[in-house]
Amino acid sequence: MIINEKKQFIPALNAEVRTVTLQNRKHTQVTVTNYGGIIMSIKTPDRRGNFAEIALGFNDVEDYLTEDYKNNCPYFGTAVGRYANRIEHGKFSIDGTDYQLNCNNGPNALHGGPGGFHQKIWEMETFKEPKRTGVILTLESKDMEEGYPGNLKIKMTYTLTFDNELVIDYEATTDKKTIVNLTNHSYFNLSSMQHDVLNHLMVLYADKFTPKDEYDIPTGEIVAVNDSPVDFLLPRLIGERIADVDGKGYDHNFVINGFEGDLNMGARLVDSSTGRSLEFYTTEPGFQVYTGNYLDGRFERDDIPFKENYGICFEAQKYPDSPNKPEFPSAELLPGETYRQTTVYKFGLAEQ
Repeated sequence: MIINEKKQFIPALNAEVRTVTLQNRKHTQVTVTNYGGIIMSIKTPDRRGNFAEIALGFNDVEDYLTEDYKNNCPYFGTAVGRYANRIEHGKFSIDGTDYQLNCNNGPNALHGGPGGFHQKIWEMETFKEPKRTGVILTLESKDMEEGYPGNLKIKMTYTLTFDNELVIDYEATTDKKTIVNLTNHSYFNLSSMQHDVLNHLMVLYADKFTPKDEYDIPTGEIVAVNDSPVDFLLPRLIGERIADVDGKGYDHNFVINGFEGDLNMGARLVDSSTGRSLEFYTTEPGFQVYTGNYLDGRFERDDIPFKENYGICFEAQKYPDSPNKPEFPSAELLPGETYRQTTVYKFGLAEQ
């Protein structure tokens, strides 16, 4: 059901923004806004039946518009596009034509650039069906916006089901050959931010990953995890070997086990202190695991600062820099084709 719907005129955007809260029969709540396609809030029960927040974000849309947030953007819960993750030097070629994107991550383009989908006002409509409810978000990205070719039409559907799943379905079409790689950037903390995620138990259903250089650009290799610090084939605490990872923590693309296009399980997360569990599924060939390495406490909700490692993201995706790595799964989309992708976050309680 839809338990709350709000319209708010925001002078900084010179536009009206809508916010919708969905609730299912298990009383899980998901709040979505059409600004940036942001999932602002997810509330689920712990083993004692207490409902609390498990996603990083803000209570007010205007908090996503501050200069501090935009200049240090952690992408809390946002839709990401046209191209999630990084493209080296913001450059790629299609059929001999070179394109230059706006770079916003050192020498590289990240998450669609500074004016990416996370800052757009999407069209929104709601729907209610017997066993699910949700919102449909649509957007048109103009030819050469942020440097990407083609007029791209995107449809993104957020569905909260009676089975306690948050399902995100993506569709996109173009009138010119282009590249597309869409994702959601929600940060999860199953302890409801009572502590960081380093004591969460995690399993990743990926026996390979793509090593990267000092700028987080893949080398082009696809390597077995082989009992390395990125090996989570068996349940491990996130913090067990995080100090052995190059960089500040996990920010790695994993190659999911299974076939692209099938809905494959990518990860399972459990917090022993609350009993909450999260399962992540995707039809994409890869997913980024990011442990909030650059959160520094400057952003907060309800007087709880979001510190380093206070959230973990599972970002369904093509591999980073795929347009420059022909050995990686292609991110190209042609006129007459439809880009499709499904991501599922399933909420539950772990067996004691």
